[in-house]
Amino acid sequence: MSTDTLENPVDHPAGPLDSVAWLCVRDGRLLSVRTRGRDVFYLPGGKYEPGETAAEALVRELAEEVGVEVAPGSLTEAFTIHDVAHGQDGRPLRMRCFTGGPEDCEPVPGREIAEVAWLGRADLDRCAPAYRKVLARLAADGIVVR
Repeated sequence: MSTDTLENPVDHPAGPLDSVAWLCVRDGRLLSVRTRGRDVFYLPGGKYEPGETAAEALVRELAEEVGVEVAPGSLTEAFTIHDVAHGQDGRPLRMRCFTGGPEDCEPVPGREIAEVAWLGRADLDRCAPAYRKVLARLAADGIVVR
């Protein structure tokens, strides 16, 4: 497990936004979601609920957002991204990214999700800033995302 650092950390009254994200790569593209009312894509995942571990939060979020059932024990923490949360008034973001889970799932938009897509480097202008850092990190780790 490794950590990416925020180059210019920003203090925010609410503190950092802690979140989890799933790195699901298929055919060189990364599973992505766009929530209702937003114009950019994010990684599937989200915020913790009180008392949840990172894996538990991600399992819950994946079931809610894309209808994918994942066993907590099948997830492996890959790295942590630090950035500024998109659309959160400068609030720092600490996003723990995980791999694992089913490779042959068929994600479908759930609850607050307007769209599910498989995106790559050509789609960066449609993605949140932390997503861009994730793609750069995956490339640095030798994971090819087209």
